[in-house]
This record gives sequence, structure tokens and C-alpha cells, in this order.
Amino acid sequence: MAGRSRSSFNKRLKERSRQDKQREKMERKVQRKSEKPAGDSQDRLDSLIDPSAASEQLALPGSNVEESNVEE
Repeated sequence: MAGRSRSSFNKRLKERSRQDKQREKMERKVQRKSEKPAGDSQDRLDSLIDPSAASEQLALPGSNVEESNVEE
């Protein structure tokens, strides 16, 4: 019977280790988000808000975006 309690103890140690690793990973993720420069995400938000900026970025080389909007 002593062998069974040992395996339970090992399982408990493994689970605690897993939880510690998960907590550390989450802390690193939060730290990365807080260190991330705010300007990069703002540029993406601007292109989502301003449809003309997005259409200019998606336009094929050699095509004129303004002419296609006038024809529609």
C-alpha cells in the first residue's frame, strides 16, 4: 500500500510543477504586452478606421485607386 501513496505524491509534484510553469508563462506574456510599443498597434487601428488608407495599402502596383472609386 505504501507504493500507491508515492505515486499520488509524484502526481501532485508534477501538477504543481505544471501550474508553476503555466504561471511563469502567463507572467512573461503580460510583461511582453506591457513592453510592446503602442505606436505599432495604433498604425494598424488607423488603417482599420480609415478605409481609404486600407484600400491604398491593398492596391495593386500600377492601378489607380482613386479612378476605380470614381467609376463605381
